Amino acid sequence: MSKFKQKTKGGSPKISTASLPDVIFMLLFFFMVTTVMRDVELKIKLKLPQDISESKKIEKKSLVSYIYVGEPKPQFQKIFGTEPRIQLNDAFAKLSDIQSFIEKERAARPESDIPFLTTSLKVDVNTKMGIITDIKQELRKANALKINYSGRTQPKM
Repeated sequence: MSKFKQKTKGGSPKISTASLPDVIFMLLFFFMVTTVMRDVELKIKLKLPQDISESKKIEKKSLVSYIYVGEPKPQFQKIFGTEPRIQLNDAFAKLSDIQSFIEKERAARPESDIPFLTTSLKVDVNTKMGIITDIKQELRKANALKINYSGRTQPKM
């Protein structure tokens, strides 16, 4: 006679769902940590020009400061008009604010990253070149000489 008898009734045991909330919360925290939210809400109309000549992908996007230039969106046109405006982060700015913006961006980074900082100009295709020249002059005064012009890539055929 054997000591162990097999059960004849039942079937397979029920699966325990006690750890299911733990798994759900782990997934939730994973997606909360890894998801990057949009940093800047654009208050301008922005249609980038197409890249025609040289285009290069930026290696470290964390070292890039963006300056947006374009016509304000309709909800802001009553306040700011229809002329192209400069947007730094989430607010409209004047030309004189660019130097302090660059200084704040440098102060927020480690000293070893400062030589690699790039200023990227995202300018609407219908913007006149005069405002871009003025921005470049302000960037020279701030000693931000590494400038990138953003554009749309042409569709591949």
